[in-house]
Amino acid sequence: MSSLALPESRDLSVLATSRRRALAPTPRWWRDASAVFAWAVTLFVVALWVVGGGLTAFGSLGESVTNIGRLAGLVASVLMLLQVLLMARIPLVEQAWGQDELARVHRLVGFTSFTLMIAHIALVTVGYSVGTDLGVVATFVDQVLHSPGMLLALAGTVALVMVVVTSVKKARAKMRYESWHLLHLYAYLGAGLALPHQLWTGADFTANVTATVFWWGLYAFALVAVLVYRVGLPLVRSRRHRLVVSAVVAESPTVTSVVMTGRRLDRLPVRAGQFFQWRFLDGAGWTRGNPYSLSAAPDGRSLRITAEAVGGSSARLATLRPGTKVLVEGPYGRLHAGVRTSEKAVLIGAGIGITPLRAILEGLPASQDGVVVIYRVGSQSDIVLGDELLDLARAKGGRVVAVVGHRNRERESWLPVDSRHLSDVEALTRIVPDIADRDVYVCGNPAWMDAVITAAHEAGVSPDAVHHERFAY
Repeated sequence: MSSLALPESRDLSVLATSRRRALAPTPRWWRDASAVFAWAVTLFVVALWVVGGGLTAFGSLGESVTNIGRLAGLVASVLMLLQVLLMARIPLVEQAWGQDELARVHRLVGFTSFTLMIAHIALVTVGYSVGTDLGVVATFVDQVLHSPGMLLALAGTVALVMVVVTSVKKARAKMRYESWHLLHLYAYLGAGLALPHQLWTGADFTANVTATVFWWGLYAFALVAVLVYRVGLPLVRSRRHRLVVSAVVAESPTVTSVVMTGRRLDRLPVRAGQFFQWRFLDGAGWTRGNPYSLSAAPDGRSLRITAEAVGGSSARLATLRPGTKVLVEGPYGRLHAGVRTSEKAVLIGAGIGITPLRAILEGLPASQDGVVVIYRVGSQSDIVLGDELLDLARAKGGRVVAVVGHRNRERESWLPVDSRHLSDVEALTRIVPDIADRDVYVCGNPAWMDAVITAAHEAGVSPDAVHHERFAY
């Protein structure tokens, strides 16, 4: 491990305090409130099933199987709508949970609702087939062809199957982010196509006024949330701020920074370290949004991102021309100074993951030994924004430590092979002896982040004091 030397002198005027209004952190109780809401609506659905005779509908074998299938379908439906709400990017919910935790819950709820939906189809089909001469397959075909809304429901099921299959880790690892993101939007289509079937033929949806109002209300709430926060708010913000590319800077042969300016950016509720979905209106491909973090603290006049060319969209950044219009969706994420639990911090980044940490560093208050930046790179030539990091650390009273070397393939570790004589925890505590009393921000590839986070916890850092963002989709 080696420390980067500080330069003799720099013009630090760019580090002047911004006049942007301060942003209060989102209260964490919104997380608890949203979780209570999710559990409440799920239990209410089960209660509607009970009131509708669910506990007494266990007669013949066919009736019993169909009744269990009904319950599976009801819970699948409410989980599917909660899934839509998780995808709606409701600001208070997104800020309270953070993208990492939301993604985990989104995945859990999604696979659970899908499993229950398949169980619903199978159980109801088997239940209807009992006591008939049609058999399971013929019963299924008969239901699809003759029950109102079933063709649409089948189409919706196919759409959801496509979403789930492409969400399996091995499958999505082989797909471009843009392709996966486009296919993932079919979840909205699947949920929408299931609605007619449920409202036309589902007795649990039309059995009483309470059930009808509840289901219509929940569907309406999900639809409004998507239209407002995934469509309306991004369009309003893009129109209000009118972002355009003002400069494109080659930081290295493979890394590019893009600076954007616009109107009234001091009113954009964004914190250093957060990310947006960006769409650059420069021709073909503008419809595909890509997530890039801010690599500089917002100053009310401009926004900057820095990305490495790892695919077609990120490589395209180097070809952008000044004046190109930009659409934004966001800001998103909890990787910012507003979530701090203590006065001191450690920023640990690998490769291009250093960019949001550089923005956070700029936004932190100055304090003697208040911040330590640990920058993991394969070689000195891989260092990005190194001079800026050194200038900022010097201005903040902190220090930068570069951990340089090739990956250790002998074990899962955040350290290079030259440091294999050290444990992950020992290395952290050598660099930052009081790490247990600091907030730890981590950004890099997922496996590397897991190693850092595990080491930080073993070094005594509280789970609430570890902040990270995974950009693996």
